Amino acid sequence: QLQLVESGGGLVQPGGSLKLSCAASGVTLDYYPVGWFRQAPGKEREGVSCINSRTSRIYYADSVKGRFTISRDNAKNTVYLQMNSLKPEDTAVYYCATRQITSNQALCTEADYPYWGQGTQVTVSS
Repeated sequence: QLQLVESGGGLVQPGGSLKLSCAASGVTLDYYPVGWFRQAPGKEREGVSCINSRTSRIYYADSVKGRFTISRDNAKNTVYLQMNSLKPEDTAVYYCATRQITSNQALCTEADYPYWGQGTQVTVSS
């Protein structure tokens, strides 16, 4: 059974850093696209950063370019989201997602992903 578990969220001051983890079971993440999404209160879920199969293409939302980095650890079957220079507007529940269809594109819309984790809260506040 495919399962994604996010961790690493928390409360951080503006300018701080967090590293989110998305650990998978029941699927080999390296074979498939993986996305990080977030949803702030009262807002729609948005794609933050997505990586295609085999890590040849990466997408970043304009709002996080230069601050966030997505990466894989295939030995741990885990995808990470390193978040630096955090801003209050980064506050949201962060989700990882995957699909069991390969793609050469860094797909980054909700409809592309049928499998989701439970989410981890990130709060950026002084």
